[in-house]
Amino acid sequence: MAKLRAVLIGATGLAGQQFISALKDHPDIELTGLAASPRSAGKSYVEALRASNGMTAWFVPEPLPESVAKLKVMSGEQINARDYDIAFSAVESDVAKELEPRLARDIPVFSAASAFRYEADVPLLIPPINASHAPLIRAQQKQRGWKGFIVPIPNCTTTGLAITLAPLAEHFGVKSVLMTSLQAMSGAGRSPGVIGLDILDNVIPYIPKEEEKVQVETKKILGTLNAGGAALTPHDVSVSCTCTRVAVMEGHTESVFVSLSRKASVQEVVAAMREWRGAEVARQLPSAPPRWIEVLDEPFRPQPRLDRDTHGGMATTVGRVREDSVLENGFKYVLVSHNTKMGAAKGAILVAELMRAQGLLG
Repeated sequence: MAKLRAVLIGATGLAGQQFISALKDHPDIELTGLAASPRSAGKSYVEALRASNGMTAWFVPEPLPESVAKLKVMSGEQINARDYDIAFSAVESDVAKELEPRLARDIPVFSAASAFRYEADVPLLIPPINASHAPLIRAQQKQRGWKGFIVPIPNCTTTGLAITLAPLAEHFGVKSVLMTSLQAMSGAGRSPGVIGLDILDNVIPYIPKEEEKVQVETKKILGTLNAGGAALTPHDVSVSCTCTRVAVMEGHTESVFVSLSRKASVQEVVAAMREWRGAEVARQLPSAPPRWIEVLDEPFRPQPRLDRDTHGGMATTVGRVREDSVLENGFKYVLVSHNTKMGAAKGAILVAELMRAQGLLG
């Protein structure tokens, strides 16, 4: 089967660079088009990255692929969707609202932006949890008259939380969740990003709109696709959270308290997480890890510096699983999830892989 030809919009930003790194040597997807702001249009990608002081503003640890460095950058308005099979979007939401629908008239768009996450006909996919929601795109295409579709990935903070809740919901049921996040600086990007003098020696106790995203998205991801595949019913779990920013480069840490629908032991909760394999179709995808959740017994783990890159940054690491005496059938644990890999570019690529495996890209 031929590789899918992909165009990346927002290619010069940090999120765009993460897509480029993740797509290098991908077995099923070839990056053949790059788009960015008009000031980058007409330049080769490496020239578009060059700052006025001569620095090449490539910020991910992996080297810039030579084949991508030579590609000419275009503006978003110059993209001819018919030249590509799929698009990846790494732009801000205000740009996504205008550009993504134009592309979706002709091709599938996999987006890291929040612009369309809460639309009723838009699935919010984490493949091991809710691959069964993917056919909702047929209702989206019919309603909007598109040949393609838009599928965003969840907020990066939601991703690790939802993954750890999925096996608990399956085995025991979940009634309510309380969560406090300690989020990495990379989640804010580089522009405007987090000012060093604000974050060093400090914890910033508020991230605009973040808590609302987690609370709404978790319910949608854990929800059910109605008969006929035309609408989603959100899960009835209650979610409350406080989201903070800390001086960590990558990897979101979350302290989670969950009330289960029935009693369980610590051993049962740990076993449910360790043994969870998620949707069968998701297990064989090129970017899938051998396990979606790794539970550690060491009480000083997980830690972002040590655990964020587990299975290439695609696994969520859990530790300190304990009973909680305040919540009914309560348990508490700590998780670490890689916000710029599973929670961003590689997570979006995983969704594209899923929908190809499901025959939904034609």
